[in-house]
Amino acid sequence: MQVGAKLPNVIFKTRVRDEAVGGPNPFRWQDMTSDDYFKGKRVVLFSLPGAFTPTCSTYQLPGFEDNFARFQELGIDSIYCMSVNDSFVMNKWAEAQDVKNVDVIPDGSGEFTRKVGMLVRKDNLGFGLRSWRYAAIINNGVVEAWFEEPGLDDNFGEDPYGESSPETLLKYLEAANVETAA
Repeated sequence: MQVGAKLPNVIFKTRVRDEAVGGPNPFRWQDMTSDDYFKGKRVVLFSLPGAFTPTCSTYQLPGFEDNFARFQELGIDSIYCMSVNDSFVMNKWAEAQDVKNVDVIPDGSGEFTRKVGMLVRKDNLGFGLRSWRYAAIINNGVVEAWFEEPGLDDNFGEDPYGESSPETLLKYLEAANVETAA
């Protein structure tokens, strides 16, 4: 994706808690669109190879979660974590990580990830098609800033992490705020 590009409009199949459903699993399906997540807001979107994986669970998701207040101070309305996983997996991962500030977006079929050019094969790890690790600042559905890990390729032997870290995005936002204030 390039700065200034509009995000693709796709439908995400999500599961949301609804006590009216009753029973031990009170969830229902709810379709969400790209506009539902991104229209009229300035957000952070970060995507990663998979829920429950080491780097994602140890550094990336917790880092965004722990820095949520600082992101808000710098003009971010919401933080979204996306992965090519279904809603069941994403919801359980968010629960296991005790996430309160970051919303998860399931891109189960990989349609959004494919349309932004980040869908890669991870057959070397037994994952199949997954997202390359990236992050972005999205302003009203348009890419304001893009942070992509180096080495984008199918079955890449490493899992680079740094460009898409919360620390990198905070530095960008802090510098942008300094420029705006000047």
